Amino acid sequence: MNISSEAFVAGMCAIGAGLAAIGCIGGGVGTGNATAKAVEGVSRQPEASGKIISTMIIGSALSEATAIYAFLIGILLLFKVVI
Repeated sequence: MNISSEAFVAGMCAIGAGLAAIGCIGGGVGTGNATAKAVEGVSRQPEASGKIISTMIIGSALSEATAIYAFLIGILLLFKVVI
């Protein structure tokens, strides 16, 4: 079986972009879990809601930044952008 190097690189880029999509899914799951726990914490201790919400927003920002990086890598691989 003979395969050209261009076809091999294209296939590996598609596989890499698919794997990078898993990172995007992980960011959404992480943000959802953090929000669920923050709501649970506020319901148990309403007087600490300010601290809980601010900590949740910082954690969500970091979680979403990871998902954005994974999305960016997937796009770069998908369109075969060489840096």
